[in-house]
Amino acid sequence: MTIEAGRPRALRALTALLIATAAATVVVEVMNYSYAPEHGFGLAVRTGWALLRTLGWLLLIRQVRRNRAAARPLGLILAVTTVFAVGRLVVPRSGLPPLPGVAGFAVLVLLCVAVVALLYRHPVVREHLVRHPNRLVLTRSGVALQEAAPRRAPVTGWLLTARLAAFTYSPLMLVPCLISFGELRDRPEWLPAVLLWLALGIGVSYAVLLGTFFLLRGRAGARRYLGWLTVFVLAWDLPLCYFLLGVDGLIRDGAPLLAAALLTWYALHRAAGAAETG
Repeated sequence: MTIEAGRPRALRALTALLIATAAATVVVEVMNYSYAPEHGFGLAVRTGWALLRTLGWLLLIRQVRRNRAAARPLGLILAVTTVFAVGRLVVPRSGLPPLPGVAGFAVLVLLCVAVVALLYRHPVVREHLVRHPNRLVLTRSGVALQEAAPRRAPVTGWLLTARLAAFTYSPLMLVPCLISFGELRDRPEWLPAVLLWLALGIGVSYAVLLGTFFLLRGRAGARRYLGWLTVFVLAWDLPLCYFLLGVDGLIRDGAPLLAAALLTWYALHRAAGAAETG
């Protein structure tokens, strides 16, 4: 009997569902790209970024197979951002979207909803996804790699969700930034702003890393720091999406970032409520 065959049926169904979702992401992206009336630089960047999410689904499969507690927030982030990343490519700049693309997107949405429902609502899945990552520990036999619970207080799922959602800020800023470089041929005066956009997109990842380091350790002010950092990211990114990429760019590239920001704020709010009641 294989390890997978010995697992509960719900976890095996979840693994199969994740594989199907990863495959559907690739199929729908390739379909949208082939049906697009024009294959410009912006579409190539957005399609490439969406395809990279397949690696995220493969990582999630690995986390589920190892019963990691981080699988639940990771699955929620992937489901939400995948729907936005793929959905922004279904609708063309003009005219109606192709029927195969709409049908594929609808299937992908159903798969993402099913993933989230299994991760958060199924009791067997919730019971099994509780393990911590393996760490090097000192035992009587020497140094060994085994599961080790963190020494600090247990981290709530909402804090992990806020952490993972905030880590998507940097790539979600860099995608429209890279697309904007293709628009500088007609608007070279925007080059300093785009270069600063690129620097801030990279710098935000370090700012989020610093904030979440203290967030997971329960430091006072870490939630406010991450909340105000989210405000700064939106205040910088959304106007540039509008001025450089137009309304189309604001919807296609600003909406996924706004969704990640709202999820971060909601997770921080729920984590604060859990801390007060705890």
